Formats: sequence, structure tokens, C-alpha cells
Amino acid sequence: MTLTAQPEVAAAPAWRFFDASVAEVRRLGPSFVRLTLTGPELAGFGAAGCDQRFKLVLPRDDAGLDRLRDRGQDWYPAYCALPEEQRPVIRTYTVRALRPERAELDVDVVLHGVDNGHAGPAASWAAAAVPGDRIVLLGPDRPGAGRPWGVEWAPPPAARTLLLAGDETAVPAVCAILESLGPPGGGPRAVTALLEVPEAGDAMDVALPARATLRWLPRDGAARGSRLVPAVHAALCALGTASTPAAPPEEVDDELLWEVPDPDAASGCYAWLAGEAGVVRTLRRSLVGDLGVPRGSVAFMGYWRQGVAG
Repeated sequence: MTLTAQPEVAAAPAWRFFDASVAEVRRLGPSFVRLTLTGPELAGFGAAGCDQRFKLVLPRDDAGLDRLRDRGQDWYPAYCALPEEQRPVIRTYTVRALRPERAELDVDVVLHGVDNGHAGPAASWAAAAVPGDRIVLLGPDRPGAGRPWGVEWAPPPAARTLLLAGDETAVPAVCAILESLGPPGGGPRAVTALLEVPEAGDAMDVALPARATLRWLPRDGAARGSRLVPAVHAALCALGTASTPAAPPEEVDDELLWEVPDPDAASGCYAWLAGEAGVVRTLRRSLVGDLGVPRGSVAFMGYWRQGVAG
């Protein structure tokens, strides 16, 4: 089932722990594995949109996780207070698909560093996962809409051109977004999606709406961002959304790692950028500072940072 936005509700969700287990493991390509997670509690997992974030919780022991559960909404101070050897490992991922009627959730995990022994704990767990393995999720307790649920994709109706760009960590969100935009043959907006991935074999089949283009950009050993940055520049010029500003370009704060402006501020083109923080900052600087795309039309998310765990 493709995720769709839910009606707005007044109260923010309570993020809670969900017990689950691995139902199916499917290798999607050299760099990706899809885990289907299941468990009765997932029937109540809240989803607000196509780039829905949640946490995978990898307990070091049962005692540490039990202490967090006992604190309810105050779990984070308890987490910080735990000794390192008891503190669960928590990593953020995107829901690829949710089937509440079957109490199932799909998550696509990038296998960073698995082949060379430098994988992080979540990638290592996913690479070795087999049906029946237990796992804990942290996510919203009911469906809703908006940022309190961990969702950023919110293109305004006035935006007639949509640009999505990111690295391999953005692939699940971008694919879910594309599938939500309408069946093949429908959809009034021009949509361009650019995804930089480690290898050509990482390209996946995605059901695209009319007027949508998806380009896979394999690095094949090249520097991170070296394929994506020029492709985004070329795409905006080809779409005719890049301007030659008569006034000086807007200032861009290069220290920011995450900024999602009010979607009502966007017009013409709406850009959604996600991936490694340094590359995403470069993309934003290019769009706003060089190409004249209004800052209010660019949502960018530093999903991760080269050389920084977590």
C-alpha cells in the first residue's frame, strides 16, 4: 500500500515503542536489502506521509530497553542516563510501505560498509537478518499529518514543478513519494527525481506518474555527490525554473543541516533534497545562491553525516 497523507489532527502523536519481528528479507541490489517487519502492534503504527521517519531500536540487553519503556514519553532522558553497555542503538529510517491491515511495515536498509567490515550496527543487523528475528521500532502511536509525525514532504498546490534529489539514503522516501503522485498516465505536475547510488545495479523499478522522470546516477567509485550535484543543476536549467536574478542571490547558512520552510511560501518549483549533509548543503547553496530558486521553495534534510555515527 502506498502511503498517503492523513487528515490533520489537533494533538501531536505520542511516540512509542513497537515490538516486531522480521517476516521476510529481500535483497534489492548490491547496496539495499528490504525487510518486511510484522507484529500485532504495527496495526496501530501511525503514518503521516511518504517520507515517514521512524527509529530502529537495537537493544544491547533487555534491561536497558525495559527501563526506556517504563518511562513512557520521558524515555529519552532515561536513554541518555543509561550506561553505554546498556544503551540501545537507535537509528533513523524511512517507511517504504505500511500495510496496517496486515500489521506489516517495509523498510529498505542501505548496507553501508557491510562488504568491507565498516558497517554500522543497523546495517550489520539488517545484512544478517533472517525471518523470526526480533526488533523494536520507535514511531508515532496513531495516524496523523505533519512534522510532529516525522514527515517533511509537503509540496504546495501552487508548485507545478517538483524536484526530488538525494543519495542512497533518500531512495526509499523518493520512491514512495513518486508512487504517491498518481498512477501512470495521470498527474498534472512536472516531476524530476535524481538519485545517486553506489552502483548501477542499485536502480529499482518504480511506478511513475505522467510527466515524471527518474534518473539513477551510479557513482561507481566516484566521489560522493559528484554525479548528483551537476545533474541537479542541469535539470533545473532544463526545466526552466532556474533564474538569472536581477538582485544579489539570497544568503545561505551553510551550518544548517535541516530546514523545511513553510510550504505555502513555495511557488513555481518545490525542491526536496535529502542525503549526506555536506552534499545536501552544496545542493541547497547551488539552488538558492546560484540558480535563483527562492529559499522558501527548498526543503533540505541532512539524513546523515560522513564520518559521524548515528
